[in-house]
Amino acid sequence: MRVAMTLLICSLATAQRMPELGVKARHYLVDLIRLDTTNPPGNETRVAEYLKQVASANGIGCELLGADPSRLNFVARLPGAEQRSRPLLLIAHSDVVPADRAQWTADPFAGQLKHGYIYGRGAQDDKSLLAAELAVLVELKHRGAKLNRDIILLSESDEEAGSSGISWLIQNAYPKIDAEFALNEGGAGLDTRGGTRVFQIQTSEKVPSRVILTARGVAGHGSLPRPDNAVVHLARAIERLADADQPVRLNTTTRRYLGEIVKLADYRWLAPLLPKLEDPSTAAAAADEIRSKDVELNAMLRTSISPTMLEAGLKINVIPNVALAKLDVRRLPNETREEVEARFREIVNDPAVEISREQGQDMPATEPSSLTTSLYVTMDKVFRESHPESIVVPYMSRGATDGSYLRQKGMAVYGVPIFMREGGESRAHGNDERISPANLTRGVELLWKIVTAAAE
Repeated sequence: MRVAMTLLICSLATAQRMPELGVKARHYLVDLIRLDTTNPPGNETRVAEYLKQVASANGIGCELLGADPSRLNFVARLPGAEQRSRPLLLIAHSDVVPADRAQWTADPFAGQLKHGYIYGRGAQDDKSLLAAELAVLVELKHRGAKLNRDIILLSESDEEAGSSGISWLIQNAYPKIDAEFALNEGGAGLDTRGGTRVFQIQTSEKVPSRVILTARGVAGHGSLPRPDNAVVHLARAIERLADADQPVRLNTTTRRYLGEIVKLADYRWLAPLLPKLEDPSTAAAAADEIRSKDVELNAMLRTSISPTMLEAGLKINVIPNVALAKLDVRRLPNETREEVEARFREIVNDPAVEISREQGQDMPATEPSSLTTSLYVTMDKVFRESHPESIVVPYMSRGATDGSYLRQKGMAVYGVPIFMREGGESRAHGNDERISPANLTRGVELLWKIVTAAAE
């Protein structure tokens, strides 16, 4: 009877503290948004120092690491009491992409609560996850949780541009972040029109393989059209690449994902197309039909190309001798960069246009993270129990994360889908990026359940 009463009291205490978890996460998120870490230049040390202040105030050991004093990474560790298992790593990056203030209805660095949402650059990518992970770490410390493994919190710099933060850590301080598995960004939760909630656990990701098109011609007066106009050659090259169908290639993750979602009412239309994707003679036509109905599904099937930057000319009446375009290419992980670039050259088929690699971030292609680890099994259980009508599926994201560098080291990394895609949309990297406090609270509570189940 005494044991039962003790368990009841502990259960009530836990239930009372769960709302505090959401309050903490919201407080941390607003503070983090107000620290402008736009990359470039980054200045992520602002966030690292804030995290250190919070961790130190709560008795959590931590340190700031890195080569650039203005772009430090943050690493905190909560030791396990017994350490029967290898650590669990919680990851989130501290930098954000630029925000054009003129296009926002709220100050992107104010963390303003407006119309039931917290607005700010990083509200989705990735300071909401960082705030949730920090709240969970602090709460574990407060409760004196008896952990069977260390919990490590890593906030890395420069994820949005050069990945210099994670690269430095792997080269210079890997033992400080080495873990059995990790929870990272990249997953998503969404509600279908039929009422089923889908938890997409990111186990794989497409690989950024950006290229530069450089067209060369002869400069001249704009009053005399020339067949060797560099701008015309560049425009034709862009159009050819944009219109060309890239090969369809499924992998273990996308094949499993499509096989699961086709069971949902919203995706029954997909059923007759799946066998056609496996047949090279029908795959392209099937993918085109999928694209007409769902562009996100199409992006899982092929290497994608998005022209994003153009540069040409000095004056309207002068034909330039050089015109340049940058293309954001996201290749499938089962294609090599050399294969993609050779195919592009065949498609462009123009000796006046050179195709070269954009320097900088060079993320590795890796095998998908395992679906049989104890962490994946735990997530599957937690998500299914959290919502009566839900499915949990492995997912290949079209975006890329620093998790690929850790997968390359043999670590199982999962994009954890604790936050819902509100209104069926994502505003990450977009204008008026936002998250609702309710979504943030539900997310941090899901994270709490996952971490405690995996480590207690």
